[in-house]
Amino acid sequence: MMNLILFGAPGCGKGTQAQRLKEHYGIRHVSTGEVIREEIARDTELGREMEQYIRAGQLVPDEVVIGMVADYVAEHGRSGGCIFDGFPRTTRQAEEFDRILAEHGLKVDLMIDIRVPEEELVRRILLRGRDSGREDDASEEVVRDRIAVYRRQTAVVADFYAGQGKYVGVDGVGTMDEVFDRIRAAVDSRV
Repeated sequence: MMNLILFGAPGCGKGTQAQRLKEHYGIRHVSTGEVIREEIARDTELGREMEQYIRAGQLVPDEVVIGMVADYVAEHGRSGGCIFDGFPRTTRQAEEFDRILAEHGLKVDLMIDIRVPEEELVRRILLRGRDSGREDDASEEVVRDRIAVYRRQTAVVADFYAGQGKYVGVDGVGTMDEVFDRIRAAVDSRV
């Protein structure tokens, strides 16, 4: 059983690589972003609340996301492992995540940070916005704000897992296959 955190700025390729890792290792993939977008699409009260934060380029509050992940771990924690994509995004979330996993006899095995230069991130997200229709990917100003929020609030989570010896950074520039090979090599050498 292995639990991985796929980490990196918006547009680094977490979702794409998570799907490949899921297939390669036969483990589940949890994207908090997808869960949030599903809540918004279903027009639930929680979805409407979360949409306000996303439209402003802000992170959804810790309590909401931690609760979603705690429910998931309680239901699927013993399913053979998982890739967590988009969580944790703050040090508080990381601390709570470790606590939640420990309650179920689990742990984070490795955090993989997909590193991509900012201009490439902006280019990728704007391109994705044209194809996906995602409103939060359509405005360069909102995209740059999201990246700035990531750098201020989320990048520090890497330090949290580096302090535990569970962090590895990989170059996220190249073809999908090249990036996947780097990630897979990191996982195979560390887990």
